[in-house]
Amino acid sequence: MRPKHSPQRTCAVCGAKTDKRSLVRIVRTPEGAVLVDETGKRNGRGAYLCKRTGCWAEAAARPRRLSAALRAEIAQGDLEQVAAYGATLTKEPQPA
Repeated sequence: MRPKHSPQRTCAVCGAKTDKRSLVRIVRTPEGAVLVDETGKRNGRGAYLCKRTGCWAEAAARPRRLSAALRAEIAQGDLEQVAAYGATLTKEPQPA
């Protein structure tokens, strides 16, 4: 039997390439709002962040990479919402 295909995605901040299901999707909706997409199925332009708190802190401190990945400027309120979600994640070790 062939192993099941597992889509790969890249973290927009650190560049780590890993399984799509182990990343969190950030989406820019057609209305222009930037949201954390826990289901991974919302309509809109998406970018992925790994679950390391360091990546979320850097995305909040320097939103340029995330803005480039989403191809839009991120409003301060949306950025604060993304940072708040990142603060709820448990600390995980950095990949080797």
